[in-house]
Amino acid sequence: NIFTQQPNYFSDLDETLPTVLQVFNNILHKCGLQCEGASAEPQKLEEKVHVTPGNMPLQELKDIVLYLCDTCTTLWAFLDVFPLACQTFQKHEFCYRLASFYELAIPELESAIKKRHYEDNSVFADLWRRISHSRKKMIEAFHILINQVCLQPILE
Repeated sequence: NIFTQQPNYFSDLDETLPTVLQVFNNILHKCGLQCEGASAEPQKLEEKVHVTPGNMPLQELKDIVLYLCDTCTTLWAFLDVFPLACQTFQKHEFCYRLASFYELAIPELESAIKKRHYEDNSVFADLWRRISHSRKKMIEAFHILINQVCLQPILE
């Protein structure tokens, strides 16, 4: 394991985690699900239309779902092969942040995917498969975190 060979990678991971959390914030922002004042970026004056997953262009919805799927799969794979990283994730309140993101974003994205009218049904099938995969990998990553941070210390 590279982290045992180079312990300084833990500090690199610690410095990188805010960027990982920002990925989830960016998705919330693009979906119009971020709370007022939660964005570090000023809102443009001409941005008066409230964008939601249900009214955004199809290509934008596809991009968000693909980005989410890639992020969740990578996150899960990293924690699966290196569960010792969970302590560093927890220092950034990752469980809380992941659960909050899940609660805000997943129902909205699923609803938008179901309600949209598609010219090609294979687009619906692909989006649904990817959002389902994202949901599954988020839950599995959460389980790894809880197991490593809460349950393993009790068992040891």
